[in-house]
Amino acid sequence: MWLVLILGSSLGLIGYGVQYLFLIGRVSNLSYGAIFFLAMLAGNSICWINTVCYLVIIRNFPLDSQLAVGLTGSYQGLSAKIYTDIVDVFYPCSNVERARAYLFLSSVLPLTVSVIVAPVVRVINTVKTKREEVAFILILIITTVTGAFAIMGSMGSASSLLSPFTGAVGMVALLLAPLPIPLGLGLRHQIRKLAGEKIHIEETNSVSMDKTESEVTLDISDIISESPSESFELSFSYTSEKMNGDQQSESSTSGDDKISETNEINSVMEEIGVKVMLRRLNFWLYFFVYLFAVTLGLVFFNNLGQIAESRGRSASSLVSLSSSFGFFGRLIPSIADYFVSRRKYKISRPAFVVALMVPTGAAFFLLLVKDNTALWLYISTATIGVCTGAITSISVSLTTELFGTKNFGVNHNVLVINIPIGSFLFGYLAAIVYRKEVNAKGKCFGMECYRNTFILWGTLCFIGTFLALILYARTRKFYNSQRSQGNRS
Repeated sequence: MWLVLILGSSLGLIGYGVQYLFLIGRVSNLSYGAIFFLAMLAGNSICWINTVCYLVIIRNFPLDSQLAVGLTGSYQGLSAKIYTDIVDVFYPCSNVERARAYLFLSSVLPLTVSVIVAPVVRVINTVKTKREEVAFILILIITTVTGAFAIMGSMGSASSLLSPFTGAVGMVALLLAPLPIPLGLGLRHQIRKLAGEKIHIEETNSVSMDKTESEVTLDISDIISESPSESFELSFSYTSEKMNGDQQSESSTSGDDKISETNEINSVMEEIGVKVMLRRLNFWLYFFVYLFAVTLGLVFFNNLGQIAESRGRSASSLVSLSSSFGFFGRLIPSIADYFVSRRKYKISRPAFVVALMVPTGAAFFLLLVKDNTALWLYISTATIGVCTGAITSISVSLTTELFGTKNFGVNHNVLVINIPIGSFLFGYLAAIVYRKEVNAKGKCFGMECYRNTFILWGTLCFIGTFLALILYARTRKFYNSQRSQGNRS
């Protein structure tokens, strides 16, 4: 695991690092093909890192995977906000210097963090995990405060109250705030373990002393009067009872393991590899749902700079806003899953996706509303950020439930192949529409720059909603069986 993590971050170092060297003049004559290849390397690095993180979460927390994915993945949605805060401290005005700083951070920061955490990236073999209620509540409070702080820093009026340095320091402090919780839980576990071993040693010593005293006080005449055959029968009877008891204990333990394994197997529709998965209709429905939801949202965020420029707004504030609301979006499925699971009820992931895609499609059409204050632009950006983040978080659990956990790494990466494909197709179409409206300087200003693009994106999103409804209908029987199992348990 740690090797894949280091290799993935190293790809990012090469992909973004060479582009940074090109911008500062240390590397010259980079062709379009070379830049395309470097961008591909950088994109692949993200996939490698995400795969390692998802596998560690799913295998270490098999019973609470959605909860763990949402809590950890929510911080992934803050990456754009974190980078913006850091760049604002050092380069508040120069756009050229800001672009160079973004590339430098994207190349160096992931590798630095990967090297630091690599020693603890491993899978711990556990049959089941025990949920810590207090720990979850504390982490939930910290993540909520972090998201609120990020949103406050993204708002124009609120962000003016904090200096860039104060905002960056506050964000870093909140990012480090959850670390004492697992450290405290680990320390408490070690203390209890040591205390338990001490009590066990004392009890063992006490039992052995009592046994020695009883043997010493035995009446010798009773031992002499006891015949050899009776002595043998007593010894054999005791040994047989002990062996039977041990066998029953082992069979009981084995039965518990089998029950646990059966429950884990029953929590997925089928355990299949990528070749079989590609022949399933559910996969292709899921593929296009993801394409018209998450990928479409990512393309919108990639074009957010030009969209903000065409409306005469700050690109930095919109990027920070989308990142901050994406943080809460990734957190929503975890909160819902936690409280619903306490009532022994299971959420249908496809139904959840349908509920999130409807407002996403509506948000694209709201971008067509003329508004001098750009209110609908901010509302739509926040809505797309929340819904895209939530679907991204749900997709990890949905992939495992549809196709199993054994081949999750390959299966999920095959699914997210639609991100580069969709980014190229949708981004290229948006560029064609944009170029038709540019002025002599190659710029476009006004609602017409992205009008047709927003109509196309909104229509595709509603088509994806219809496909998600079909996927929900095909998987409804499976999720109903999960609910009935939860009620019986």
